[in-house]
This record gives sequence, structure tokens and C-alpha cells, in this order.
Amino acid sequence: MSTQTATPPPPVTATKPPLRIFLTILHLAGIGVIGGFIFATLSGLLGTGLGLLFAAGVGLVLLVGLVYALFGVGWFEVERVGALYRTPIAPLRWRPRDRPGFGGWLRSLGRQAIDGRMWRALANFAITAVLGWIVLRLAFGVVWSIVISFAPLTGADAVMGPFGGGGIDPAWAPLIGILGLAASLAGMIGLALLNRTLSLAIVARSREAELTERVRTSSAQREGAVRAADVERTRIERDLHDGVQPRLVSVGMTLGLAQQKIDNDPDAAKELIAEAHTSTKAAITELRQLARGIHASVLDDRGLDAALSALAGRSHIPVSLDVRMEGRCSREAEAAVYFSIAESLTNAAKHSRASEARVTVRLRDGGVLWARVEDNGMGGAQVQPGGGLDGIANRILAAGGTFRLESPVGGPTSLEVNVPCAS
Repeated sequence: MSTQTATPPPPVTATKPPLRIFLTILHLAGIGVIGGFIFATLSGLLGTGLGLLFAAGVGLVLLVGLVYALFGVGWFEVERVGALYRTPIAPLRWRPRDRPGFGGWLRSLGRQAIDGRMWRALANFAITAVLGWIVLRLAFGVVWSIVISFAPLTGADAVMGPFGGGGIDPAWAPLIGILGLAASLAGMIGLALLNRTLSLAIVARSREAELTERVRTSSAQREGAVRAADVERTRIERDLHDGVQPRLVSVGMTLGLAQQKIDNDPDAAKELIAEAHTSTKAAITELRQLARGIHASVLDDRGLDAALSALAGRSHIPVSLDVRMEGRCSREAEAAVYFSIAESLTNAAKHSRASEARVTVRLRDGGVLWARVEDNGMGGAQVQPGGGLDGIANRILAAGGTFRLESPVGGPTSLEVNVPCAS
């Protein structure tokens, strides 16, 4: 018997071939050109937003747009650095909502506005823009050095200097041109190496930080799984206590009355036995429904599409089902999405007074299983501790996904979940 121990892979380091240095110089030159325009635009949004802050809310709209623009620039910078240096960097993601509705979006916006990782990416973009401007000047120096190297061939009495004027003797022009070319190229290569070092230090997350984030995510998923299991256990106990248990007690009492009347009043006893038989079948139906809430066998046998079709067929309200999936995800991901949809349809039928519901499921690029449930009920749904929506949120969290609920008073209510397909 052999045992294997998993050892963490060594940190991925970026290579420094000449092609990578050349690409870095091109990146610097490109950002040197567009960087000033981008920061001028961002500054304009900030100034205009603050200036119009009390003008019918126009300033607030501009400031909100500024946060999204800053996030876009930060996301671009993270992706650019990761692709340029072939270094695995966790993508910059928008801070998720911690509660539904407008308040949750506002809190998410505020947390994103002070997100340290986004600001580090923006700082690196600003540094790159400055270095890029210097690279552009050095590129001009390369061109100027090449041109003056051939000055003696022109027969001119004097050669124009790098900043204008005619202060260079043509006899010295080739030497000055060669030295200028070497200095300019050396400066560009040095700036490229400096930019690489700064970018990886500022944007790329250290291995320790990455492991810390993984531990935090794993802890959150574990807490969500424990909480989801606790909510599910409470639900099962409630359903047994409020549904099946009283019905079985009633069956026992009915059979007891039938036993007392079987000798003196056989007809009444037969009616009581028939009543007990009907109640027993109803109890069996409730037990089957309860079992489906714990484990959906059709989900394992035929997949999420078939399981949702069966779920829609049993729904008390009409359900429009639109499922488009190629292939299958992990059982955990499909189960999380299935039970989230099942609980949403149950809430729509019991609490929201909805007359119809729509379920949409897609397998998106990147291996993300996305689902949306919308009903035309009266809205006002909220996540209550121990409630069905709380169970959905914790089940999705345990699967490593995200959960979003929008249910304004008056409706409609919509629930969106995203779960990694390989969770």
C-alpha cells in the first residue's frame, strides 16, 4: 500500500525572453498613448460628478459611472499583466451583494469603490502610463540617433540636436548617433524590466495571499454547507411534525375506532377503514414529496433538464421552462441549482400568489451554471434566517456560487444563481 502526499506546486514565474521584453515595450508605448486620455476622462467624471452632486442627482449618476469605469480599467490592467507575463493572476471581480435589493447593490458599490486590489491595479496602470510616456520619448531618441548617424552624407554644416537648433558638428554626428541609439535602447529595455518587476509586485498576488484567499473561500463554503444542512434538517423536522406525523396519528385513531365498531357496527367500521386507507395514501404521497426534497433520483439518472421538467410538471402554477445545456456539470452543481429552483417555485406557489413562473437555465462560457426563476407574484420576498431562501443562499454558497434576489413590493420576484460547473 502506497501513500501519496500532495505538495504545493512551485510559484509560477514569468519568463524574460527577448520577445517578452519587446512586447512589454509595445505595451508601454500603447498605454503611454492612451493613458493620458483615460485619466483625463476619469478626472472629468470625478470633477463633473462632484460639481453636479446636488443637481437633481446627475452628479450621483456620474460618480456611480466613475466607479464602474475605475473597475473596468482595473480589470483591464489585471488581465493585461497576467497575459503579458504569462502569470496566473486571479481575475478582478466585482464585489458581490451581501443582501438583495437596492440596499445590497449600494453596499456592493461602496465596497467596490474602496477595494484595495482595484486601486492597486489602477496605480500600476498610472505607473505604466508614465513609463510609457518615457518610452515614447526614448523611441524618438532612437529615430533621431539613426538619422544623425548619416549626417556627414548630407554635407550639412551643422546637425539639428534632439531639442532643435543646429549645435552638433557633422564630424561627431555618427559617434553621437551610435551612443544615443545605445542609450535609448538600453533605457527602453531597462524600463521594460522595471515595469515587469513593478507590475508583478503590485498586481500579481503573492502565493501567500492566494492561499489565504483560498482558505477564506473554503471556510465560507464550509459554513454555508453547515448552515444549509441545518436549515434542511429543520425543514424536514417541520414537514414531518406538521404534515406526516399528524396524518399518521389520525390514521391510528381512525383504525382504533374501527376496531371498536367492527363487531357492533361493521358498516361504520368499513367506512373508518376506508378513511384510514385514504389518509395512509396521502401520507405516503407526502413522504414521497419530502423524499424528493432531500434527493432527486431523476437528477442522477437523467440530468438537470429532465429533473426540472418533472419539477415543472408537479408545480401548482404553470411553469415556462427554458433549459439549454450541452453536457453535464458536477452533481453538486446540478443539485444546488435544482433545489434552488424547487424552493423558488414552492415559494411562488405558497407565498407570492403568482399565477405563472418562468425558469431559465444556461451553461455559460467558463463553466458556470446559471439559472433564473421569475414569477409574477406580489413580491416582497426576503431572506429570513432559517427560511427557504436562507437555505438556497447557503446551499449556493457551499457550492462556491453566487445568489441574487430581487423582489420589490408589488413584484415581480426574480432569483438568479451562478454555480461553478465543477464545484
